[in-house]
Amino acid sequence: MQFNATERKMQGTGASRRLRNAGRVPGIVYGGEGQPQMIDMDHNEMWQAVHKPAFHTSVLDMNLDGKASQVLLRDVQMHPYRQQIVHMDFLRVAAGQKITMRVPVRYKGQEESPAVKKHRCVVNIVAKDVEVSCMPADLPECIEVDLSKLKPGDRITLAGVKLPDGVQPITHGNSITSVTLVSVAKPKGGGSVAADDEAPAADAAPAEDAAPAAAEGGEAQQ
Repeated sequence: MQFNATERKMQGTGASRRLRNAGRVPGIVYGGEGQPQMIDMDHNEMWQAVHKPAFHTSVLDMNLDGKASQVLLRDVQMHPYRQQIVHMDFLRVAAGQKITMRVPVRYKGQEESPAVKKHRCVVNIVAKDVEVSCMPADLPECIEVDLSKLKPGDRITLAGVKLPDGVQPITHGNSITSVTLVSVAKPKGGGSVAADDEAPAADAAPAEDAAPAAAEGGEAQQ
């Protein structure tokens, strides 16, 4: 994704307020080999961009006064009650240097899984994103996890997810087998769809046997 920015000379609270009143968003670019750089951007353009998930998880092409560079969005400060972006922080992406990013996880197929479809289990989504390290060109927009084969009691950990080539998970010292993404809990009532379907037939059996017993009881009274 691409966005436009302009280098700003004026700093301070008053200067930032004037920028916002003029429909601009103050920001900063830091990291890499260069010095921190004060920038500003068109508010309408940024407002549309920040509502796109890819803007938060992709390497962005910043056009700064006609010069292109790659950055990552690091922080967005929003006004507490207005629909207004107050400030934005970006991190420079250096060529040939790995980046660290939280990538969203997209789960699919849980409604078709035996755990849900047959056993009516509850699928608990524990992690909505995963922190990874990779080269900028290898950064995935998302990580897909197929849940269509889930069974009661299953648990999916980071060890069971195939990451794209060149992408490594960051677990902060934890084993990838201990990082749970999804767990399956049995329904409170227990049982499954198949068991529920058999229940009426089982209840009906005693009722059919009860009729002769009532008749025999009537003959005994006579």
